[in-house]
Amino acid sequence: MPERVTRRLVLRGFTDADREPFAALNADPEVTRHLQGPLSRERSDAFVDRIAACWSERGWGLWALERRDTGEFVGYTGLWPADFLPDGPSVEVGWRLARPAWGHGYAPEAAREALRFGFTEVGLEEIVSFTAAGNTASLRVMDKIGLVRDPARDFDHPRVDAAAYPQLVRHLFHALTEQEWRVSTTAR
Repeated sequence: MPERVTRRLVLRGFTDADREPFAALNADPEVTRHLQGPLSRERSDAFVDRIAACWSERGWGLWALERRDTGEFVGYTGLWPADFLPDGPSVEVGWRLARPAWGHGYAPEAAREALRFGFTEVGLEEIVSFTAAGNTASLRVMDKIGLVRDPARDFDHPRVDAAAYPQLVRHLFHALTEQEWRVSTTAR
């Protein structure tokens, strides 16, 4: 998997040393409140294994995020298959950061690199993102990285337990085409 470096972050493959801080991040109820609650250590480790498998099978996936100045693991960003969407499979750009990393602009910084990678190296024609309607922080990140809201593609997430998490069922859909990305990148 290709390592990337942004102004303040290293985007790299997950290591065994990341499993403990990743499990802590995934066990934090505040971090996971828009994700059907905390993950057990076993489920968090299984996610790391799925991330490695995605890179092996597809040549793209999620990167571990490390602060360049401290070497601290702060979360992940990257591309992930979204094969359950109503209008067919897509590739999603996503992120999840530990609470101490919130509010520093790390998510948009890393997600912009994921978009660049997806469009220029993977050759994707469109990258999407979506979240529960109440997840204002992720909605702000989507806006900052240039994703465009498409209300016609909003959907009820089929993997959300509607009885336990009714507030997480409705997802707001955003997308960016490769052409739109090139125009916005040139304008910057």
